[in-house]
Formats: sequence, C-alpha cells, structure tokens
Amino acid sequence: MVCALGAAVCFGTATVLQAVAARTAVAEESGGGDAALLLRALRQWRYLAGLALDGLGFLLQIAALRSVPIYAVGAALAASLAVTAVVAARLLRVRLSPTEWGAVGVVCAGLAMLGLASGAEGDRSGPDRLGYAMVVAAVGVLLIGGLAGRLSGRTRALLLGLGAGFGFGVVEVSVRLINSLRPAGLLTNPATYALLLGGGAAFLLLTSALQRGSVTTATAGLVIGETIGPAWVGVVWLGDRTREGLAWLAVLGFVVAVAGAMLLARFGEAPATEG
Repeated sequence: MVCALGAAVCFGTATVLQAVAARTAVAEESGGGDAALLLRALRQWRYLAGLALDGLGFLLQIAALRSVPIYAVGAALAASLAVTAVVAARLLRVRLSPTEWGAVGVVCAGLAMLGLASGAEGDRSGPDRLGYAMVVAAVGVLLIGGLAGRLSGRTRALLLGLGAGFGFGVVEVSVRLINSLRPAGLLTNPATYALLLGGGAAFLLLTSALQRGSVTTATAGLVIGETIGPAWVGVVWLGDRTREGLAWLAVLGFVVAVAGAMLLARFGEAPATEG
C-alpha cells in the first residue's frame, strides 16, 4: 500500500505539471493533430518533469501490484486526483471549496479502510486465454481512441477518458500475468505485449484528453475505467481476497475512495493560469 500511495503521489503531481504544459502547447500554435500537440508539449520542461514522475509512479505501481490486490491499487491510483487537488491548491494557489476538501478526506478515509481490509495478492494466474484477452482489450483501447477522434464535446471526452482508463486497467492486470522476467519468458507471454500496447494507447488518449475537450468528463471516465474492471478481474480470476471477515470493509472502502475521486474529477486538469 505504501508503493500504491507513492504512485498516487507521483501521478497526481504529474497531472498538474502535464496539464499546464499541454495547455501551453495548445496556446503556442494552432493547427496539427494530437501527435503535433504531443510534440509541442514535449518541449515544455513541466511536461518532461511530469513524465519522469509518471515513470517513477509506474515502477511503484508494479511493486504494489505484485504485493496487494488489484482493487486496492486501483482505488489508490484513483486517489491521485486528491493529490492533484492538494498540489493545485499549493502550487497554483487554487482555492478548494469545503466540499472539495471534504472529498479529499473521503478519499483518504476510503483508502484507510482498504488498507485495513486488503489481504495479499491472489495466487492464481487465471485462465490461459486471459493474456490474449488483454491484448484484444488493448487493441480495443486504440479503436476507442479512433472513434473518439470522430466525435466532439462531452461524448468525445468521456470516450477518451474511458479508453485511457481501460488501457491503464490492461496494464494493471497484465503486470499480474507476467510471472517471469527472463527475456524468453517475456517474449512468449502475451501479457507483455498487452502491457506495452495498453499503456501506450492509454497515455496517448489521456494526453489528448488533457489538451482538448472537457477534461473533467474525461477524468471521471478514467477513474471508472481503471478501477472497476481490473478489480473484478482480480477477484474473479486471479484470486484477490480480503482479510478474514473484512470483505464488507474492503467493498465500502473501494466505493468510498472511488466516489471521493469522482467528486474531485475536475482536478484531472490544472486550472488555467494567467500570464
């Protein structure tokens, strides 16, 4: 759980840095597609710093997924929105309303319940076809991104967010399906390719969501996509369980943490700054 919370801190802080850099890239120059916007964003030091934090957060996420159930890690990562809210309040002097501070407290309470109730990670590897199903899901994320590019408004933002969430969910499940780090084992395991494809696709969709459209709506979709599906796979197929007699507390903590994150969905983007 310490690694999962550390990943949330990294991802939450990176969101503020990347969102400011992405909006600056849009303001600098008009025209070009999402790829051109990404290249302009990569010239911003804040975006590069955010990428470094994302890399550290990813390593911490992998360590957490190898030790605690997926549902606990997913809820902790959703709680990165609480980190984003606090960082935005400190660095960008954003004023949080009492409701938003209350939502931060709700997230923390949910995570505390999850920490108390979570057992060890499941000891099952799931059906053999699960790795190939993750590859199909990763391809589906790319298709969602292509479909969202043809739409506009809140529908586009919601699809981008859901697609990014599904992609990060593929990463969460795929990490658990990789049992050997030897080159031969990695190259023959479909989960390796699902992890790379799903993570890359999710990153592109999330970058697009930060640059265009309603990021609040996209972030709400992101929270849903990266928590519910992977948690279900972990419990049903990978053997994730809770401590004896504390299943109710884990369910309550998961719901509370995700609900608090949804209340903070507007902090998926950093507020605009003057000058």
